[in-house]
Amino acid sequence: MIRVEVAYALPDNQLIVALQVKDSCTVERAILQSGILQEFAQIDLTKNKVGIFNEICSLNKSLQENDRIEIYRRLTIDPMEARRQRAVKQKQ
Repeated sequence: MIRVEVAYALPDNQLIVALQVKDSCTVERAILQSGILQEFAQIDLTKNKVGIFNEICSLNKSLQENDRIEIYRRLTIDPMEARRQRAVKQKQ
């Protein structure tokens, strides 16, 4: 058995679930075992990207001890547009 974490965050709420899984566990299996999909109905593993420590990976990637699986949300605004908007505000 190995220890891993599954994390998902919204602007006003985040959940990090620590769990123990089999050595041969995949990212997808750990997410399902964590119960996080029941807490956040908006997560769709066919659309949301996932990663381990901020590095995008596939759902069938095998896990290692102390991996932190992160489920990413879609961006609400393009990062370049957000920078432009901040620059405009600073000039005013």
